[in-house]
Amino acid sequence: MAASTASPTRQPTLFIPHGAGPCFFMDWNPPRAWDAMAAFLRSLPDLLPTRPRAIVVASAHWRAPQPCIGAQAAPGLLYDYHGFPPHTYALTYPAPGAPQLARQMHELLAGAGFEAVLDTERGLDHGVFIPLMLAFPQADIPVLPLSLLSSLDADAHLRLGRALAPLRDDNVLIIGSGMSYHNMHGHGSAYWTGVAEAFDQWLLQALSLPAAERWAALADWERASGPAGRLAHPPGAEEHLLPLHVALGAAGDDAATRVYAERLLTVDVSAFRFG
Repeated sequence: MAASTASPTRQPTLFIPHGAGPCFFMDWNPPRAWDAMAAFLRSLPDLLPTRPRAIVVASAHWRAPQPCIGAQAAPGLLYDYHGFPPHTYALTYPAPGAPQLARQMHELLAGAGFEAVLDTERGLDHGVFIPLMLAFPQADIPVLPLSLLSSLDADAHLRLGRALAPLRDDNVLIIGSGMSYHNMHGHGSAYWTGVAEAFDQWLLQALSLPAAERWAALADWERASGPAGRLAHPPGAEEHLLPLHVALGAAGDDAATRVYAERLLTVDVSAFRFG
């Protein structure tokens, strides 16, 4: 993909995988399954021009009728995974919030026609705190979670990201946290490996297009990606793909670079940096 020409003081946007529940903080079978993804997440600061003053995370694990913005001064954690070892429900990530920045986000979204909501109750779900525990373990950068839309409308999520793009020039990092492949039935057979590979290649090609064309491709991803798209992200469950749309919308014309790619548990998974 084309090299970025972004200003060294402007934050890029990222689409990252967040794994499976608290997978990085427990034993797994096979034992080293998540090592490469964990190493990538630890390397995220190296992808940035400078330390961000705040991090906005659009998580696959928060959906709401209207965009919801976490506005707590000290957000807790939401252990929204089930059946994992007891110690994974005692993980901590005491990052501060940023209520003033949340209000700024609210104004930006209102200006784009979204009826956003400031949420002062919900904690950080595992799509937020699990990858950040690896990327920014000191938990000293303010974190603002952002919900997806219950409609799962692809174009709306692109527009959601575009509305937040000005934050990048204020040293705010925008992350979409999901998975480029997310069909829980798709692990363990050559058929599903082929599906994941086909969708991953389509995604790579679509994000290599000029800005207007890649927007159109991702807005119509279900049709444009062919059968592999809906097999990789089943109907009604594309919430792990749509954080990519938020990151892409906020990217503007900035070029995409694939910064991580792996065949994980028989399926292909990728991550992207914009700018």
